[in-house]
Amino acid sequence: MKRFLLAAMLLAHPAYARDIVQVGIINSLSDVPVFMALERGWFAEQGIDAQLISLDSAGKMIAPLGAGELDVGGGASSAGLFNAVERGIHIRIVADRTTTWPQSDYQSVMVRRDLVESGRVKSLADLKGLKVAVAAPGIAILSVINEAAKAGGIAYGDIEKVYLSFPQQLAAFSNRALDASVIIEPFGTMAVQAGSAVRLVNTEAFYPADQIGLLFYSEDFATKRHDVAVRYLAALLRAYRAYMATIVDGRIAGPGSDEVIDLIVRRYSMTQALARQMYSQRVDPDGRPNMASIRLDWQFYRDQGLIKGSVLPESVVDLSFAEAAVRLLAK
Repeated sequence: MKRFLLAAMLLAHPAYARDIVQVGIINSLSDVPVFMALERGWFAEQGIDAQLISLDSAGKMIAPLGAGELDVGGGASSAGLFNAVERGIHIRIVADRTTTWPQSDYQSVMVRRDLVESGRVKSLADLKGLKVAVAAPGIAILSVINEAAKAGGIAYGDIEKVYLSFPQQLAAFSNRALDASVIIEPFGTMAVQAGSAVRLVNTEAFYPADQIGLLFYSEDFATKRHDVAVRYLAALLRAYRAYMATIVDGRIAGPGSDEVIDLIVRRYSMTQALARQMYSQRVDPDGRPNMASIRLDWQFYRDQGLIKGSVLPESVVDLSFAEAAVRLLAK
């Protein structure tokens, strides 16, 4: 009877209601820690009711984040992000979400298999004149291609850019409509397994610690619900740490990996074999992004005339939430 009364009081008392947080996801592998925090109850432990909203791309998060319709989002840096902030759509970069690292082939320059086997492509210099795929205009992978061009001793303009989603890139490799791509997992491993493309080089060779994905907060969430924003990130950082503890030699293979693999298989309709074979991204256990990479991409956007105005990367990045979340987890 006492247990029943206590449960009824907890349900009735408004102080115990969880804070709703609207979270935009794109169902990429970067969302795995979000799913972990949700399924393992770590959001709930922080008093958070994380409501996940799937969107087609990170670019589609900008407007709802600016309007306060989304509290949290995530995706790559882009010219559109900085242009939005310039127009007064206030969005904050608050934490790391996906970074490349030397232990993993998470992001690679992929080349169509026949071009490598024939000797047409042997190095980055041979990308000159080829069709290289990019998922969308104005995004950070263009900066990676620029670094690849510099490493190969050719000009950025020497490479023909074509815009295709990652699944479309796999099909284009197979029908020989595409020459190369800067591609992430699991699509890189899928292309290798299909026999349509090979890894020419890991992007770590010419662009180390590329900051692929970032965590965004809306201005309303950051200012009007500061405590909730810190607690949300504390739960997510707990998931970051648990996820990284499963990584061995760049793959999800260490202690606790079975549970993570199971989550990936369920959430992404992926086979066990692919989930275990693919390489993993890195996430910083304290949520700190690579500012040097963010600046490099921003400078590329400026040099290409993709962004204008006075918005600097440092004015968009706010690490105070990650720092507060680390302190909260240490208690």
